Amino acid sequence: MPVIVPNGLPAISKMQEENIFTMKEGRAQTQDIRPIEIAIVNLMPTKIATETQFIRALSNSPLQVNITLVRMESHSSQNVSEDHLENFYSTLDEIKSKNKRFDGMIITGAPVEFYNFEDVDYWKELTELFDYSEKNVYSRMFICWGAQAGLYYNHGIDKSVLNKKIFGVYEQKVVREHSPLLRGFDEVFFAPHSRNTEVSKEDILARPELRILAESEEVGPHIIATDNGREIYIMGHHEYDKDTLAQEYFRDVQKGIDIDVPANYFKDDDPEKEILMRWRGHASLLFGNWLNYYVYQATPYDLDGTEF
Repeated sequence: MPVIVPNGLPAISKMQEENIFTMKEGRAQTQDIRPIEIAIVNLMPTKIATETQFIRALSNSPLQVNITLVRMESHSSQNVSEDHLENFYSTLDEIKSKNKRFDGMIITGAPVEFYNFEDVDYWKELTELFDYSEKNVYSRMFICWGAQAGLYYNHGIDKSVLNKKIFGVYEQKVVREHSPLLRGFDEVFFAPHSRNTEVSKEDILARPELRILAESEEVGPHIIATDNGREIYIMGHHEYDKDTLAQEYFRDVQKGIDIDVPANYFKDDDPEKEILMRWRGHASLLFGNWLNYYVYQATPYDLDGTEF
């Protein structure tokens, strides 16, 4: 089954180029099936690229997935037109006004790592969304800065600034092999990272409600979750395109920023050579497992009539 996307969303043409099956809203409404309702809270300035990445990540599933894109109304986006936001995004107030509920929600990363959480201009609105989603979303997946924000707000775990940016594709080891989220994973897999902050393993282990599912000797805890799968925190970016890290690297080089070549990314670590994409298969497994075991298998047919 396909991901259902709003008519006219730029991601449609990109998915068609990649031979990925998407379905426009009109056709989906003629099928006698309840789609899985997924909200994507897009905190990235590159809205169109990020929404396309997550739609692609959610597409490799037999389930029909209905996407709602969500933005922070209290933040002014500089890299996307207001028309795009008005046509394709909902705000928290709009979701509340419709008493909208979701099977799952993804909260993306954001380039605000060096700010204290409370100093981010949309922090109050984001915490209101966290509160609303706790009672109206069955399973939430927090990505990179979104994961650090969620761990801070939900569990009191603060982040710390690194001496050196974690930037590249890093080996991860499965440490809880019986987790449904990691079903089908190899013992070792790769994931892209691009971050200047971290959450310590000791702080996570001190919270008995949290479990580390996968970690790296180089970059620390990678996937953290509650036992019931209703909160999943991912420190890396499985959704990234093949060239996302390259775009970031060459952009910073052109700006004169001192940045290392992304680790384990270009062949022979040479930016003049080809990119080695090592994460696509496990990314597909990760999002597919989440949709199947923590969303589809767990939520009821009637979302409105159920206490989460």
